[in-house]
Amino acid sequence: MFWRRAIHTHPEFGVGMRAMLPQAPGVAAWGLMTGVAMLKSGMSVFEAVLMTLLVFAGSSQLAAIPLLVAGAPAWVILAAGFCVNLRFVVFSLHLRPYLMHLPLRQRLAHGYLTTDISYVLFTRRFPHPGRSAAEHLVQEAYLSGNCLVNWGSWMLASLVGIALANFIPTSWGLGFAGILCLLGILCSLASTRLRVVSAGVAGVAAVLAYALPLKLNIVVAIAAAVLLCLALEKPQPPAAQGRATT
Repeated sequence: MFWRRAIHTHPEFGVGMRAMLPQAPGVAAWGLMTGVAMLKSGMSVFEAVLMTLLVFAGSSQLAAIPLLVAGAPAWVILAAGFCVNLRFVVFSLHLRPYLMHLPLRQRLAHGYLTTDISYVLFTRRFPHPGRSAAEHLVQEAYLSGNCLVNWGSWMLASLVGIALANFIPTSWGLGFAGILCLLGILCSLASTRLRVVSAGVAGVAAVLAYALPLKLNIVVAIAAAVLLCLALEKPQPPAAQGRATT
């Protein structure tokens, strides 16, 4: 990861950091809101800090908070978090060819640090896995720089939210502000017609399936968007794929 000298001294490490910087304010705002929400829900400072450091998943944290406060069984809380973050199974399958050459501990670290935004930025820059050790290093350096800025923005803002939660009134409507930040990030990434259509379909599916328990409407939305993309995306011919990797 980014603590290895070969990674953090590579030029692509800086490229990855700079690519994430425009998204950092939105990530920070979402992290700030999550930190405040944890304290406002009745969690202790220690519990909120521990959850921030270990979980690193805003949507999953927000889904688990009311269940923790209500004293729900552990399996219900884990099931809710699993359903909310089920999309990362798809991300992991896609990233597997990029990272399988790494040792297990490094793959686990990438799995912990990679989020929606870093996944999108990485796969947009590198549509295909590297074929040589040099290409693997380039891709890992970019992803590590990308994840460092993303993780740092989230952690710092979330810890600030925890520290200032008792001084921030609920009337400020931080939940709505967090939604607006996520919408801003989403709009900035919707750079093709297919992405715009898939985002619209996912939104409609999420609303139509809102009554499902355990946030399963999010799973339905992800499934609808993925199936739509698979149906509409035109696969590149082998010759075009070969040119794209060179």
